[in-house]
This record gives sequence, C-alpha cells and structure tokens, in this order.
Amino acid sequence: MHYNEVISHVNVYGLNEAVKGAKYPMATDLESLNDDITKTTIALATSRQGEGHDNFLNGILITFDLTLSNKAWVEAQRYHFLDFISSQSTMHRITRFDLDKSYMPYVDPRMIAIMKEKVAEYNELHAKSANDPSLKQKYLEILYSNPCGFRITAKMTTNYRQLKTIYHQRRHHRLPEWQAICDWIETLPHSEFIIGIKK
Repeated sequence: MHYNEVISHVNVYGLNEAVKGAKYPMATDLESLNDDITKTTIALATSRQGEGHDNFLNGILITFDLTLSNKAWVEAQRYHFLDFISSQSTMHRITRFDLDKSYMPYVDPRMIAIMKEKVAEYNELHAKSANDPSLKQKYLEILYSNPCGFRITAKMTTNYRQLKTIYHQRRHHRLPEWQAICDWIETLPHSEFIIGIKK
C-alpha cells in the first residue's frame, strides 16, 4: 500500500520557529538565534522518547487528511495527541457512500454484496416512505453489519514529536495502513528529527 492511499493534503507549520526555539536553553541573546539545523538540534530531536529533550518538536505542527479502515481507526484513537479536526460519518452517510470504492481490498466480496443489498433495500424503502417504522431497524442493521475494512477520511492535526511516537511504535505493524503512514513520515521535511536517520 502506498502512502498516497492514506495521506493527502499535508501542511507543515512552524518548523523554522521550532528549530530556533530549540536553542533557547543555551541562549542569552534571543535576537541572535537563527533557524539553522545544527548537530545539537538533531541530537535534541533524536533523543530517547520520554527524556524531554525533543520537546521543541511539539512546535512543528502538521495537518493532513488521513484515510483509514475502521480497523485502523480504532488503533489510531489510542493516540490522544492525534487530534480530529473533522471526519466523514458512517452514522450520517452510510447509505450514500460508493461501496465499490469504500472497502479495503481484503474485504470478502460476499460481505460487500450483502452491504450493497442492505443499502439498496434501505434507500428504496426510504424513497417510498421516509416515515416507514422499519427504516430505523434497517439503518442499524447496515451500521452494525459494515465490515471493519470500510474506509473513511478525517482531517487531522498533530506535531512531529507525536509522529515520532507513532513511527517508532508502528513501523513494523501488521496493518498495511500503518506501514504506509510510516513511509509517509519518512518523506516529511527533516524527517530525521522523527526517525533518527539522516535521509
């Protein structure tokens, strides 16, 4: 899986200012500081997680669209510092998605066929009578029957320090989505801050 399948619309903010801020502890004249990346900057960025020396990475903010399966979203939500700006909603729009494009290639085609059948039944009934009492039941059947390989996209925000945690925890994860995210992290400006390897 290529990272373009899970990540898009990337914006990085504050990199130069954060690098400059990393020099504050040893500075007496803040006006003389610049945003040159030095050996000390890299040493701070690549220090061990939890030591606090890499704190300036919090100032390198990043926003992006992230498209994951339900299975991967459950795991992503454990990162309380990976903030949702907004996301698509199966609760509101499950009967409107193009199901042929919405599932991971690992989802059994028979399950997709069942979902398409259920959605078609619901939409047909809804078109005849939006007040039909059985609509609620049918909608819940669709929601709860949806395979965990269903993909939705969210607008996310985080920072380099948190991507460092994600990268080191997920680099060799079984889900191809995590591997694709880690591949993408390696392409970010000054990814050596995150992965500890000078590209």
